[in-house]
Amino acid sequence: MNVSGRYAKAWESFWEQAPDGPGGVFWDAEPELTVAGHADRFAAHFDPGLPVVDLGCGNGTLTRYLAGRYRRVVGVDLAHAAVARAARDDPRGLAAYQQLDGVDTDAVRALHDELGDANVYLRGVLHQCEPADRSRLVDGIATLTGRRGRVFAVELAEAAKGVLMGLAQGPGGPPPRLGAVLAHGIAPGEVEDAAVPGYFAAAGLTVLAAGEEPLATAEFRPDGVRIEVPSQWLVAGMAA
Repeated sequence: MNVSGRYAKAWESFWEQAPDGPGGVFWDAEPELTVAGHADRFAAHFDPGLPVVDLGCGNGTLTRYLAGRYRRVVGVDLAHAAVARAARDDPRGLAAYQQLDGVDTDAVRALHDELGDANVYLRGVLHQCEPADRSRLVDGIATLTGRRGRVFAVELAEAAKGVLMGLAQGPGGPPPRLGAVLAHGIAPGEVEDAAVPGYFAAAGLTVLAAGEEPLATAEFRPDGVRIEVPSQWLVAGMAA
């Protein structure tokens, strides 16, 4: 079974039209402000000998950063346009990239067969997919991690929706990068905080660590202050 058609079309359209260059999309802040801090949290849990899958890699900004820390990194995304962009923006071939529907059981199993157990990095994917797809997506993550891998997931907190909608409804309308997301029918902050660990528990994964922190975006307020939104993170894996 694949993700809903509306979801797939929205992301394909978004990446076909997204501007080129670093920081062109709302969540594409510099890696030093995003994944660098995350890496310090998951380093104690990831087996450095395992491959890393950047699930929902988009244009590959964070994938390339991870490739500087781990031996083998694969960026995967639902949108063909995103994967093509990520590969184009990585002329040195620091990482590998492929299109993957995370709820396609056969495709996920095939990737696990290729890589073996893997660590999975996941930033802001659950809240940007249809409710019916969320459990199946986390089931796919459990397949990828297997017994030895771990997943580090970052999701917007419930409070983020109020922050973002407040920006969108301001006198001048939404900031450009946020407006581009909303224009494609992609709604942020749609998962309840308490539901996130439940998806992982239902997939047989144990939450090993968790916390909250603001998530930096590539967007700025009129006064030049960078927009940050509330987020929560967790590390999960199969119980020993």
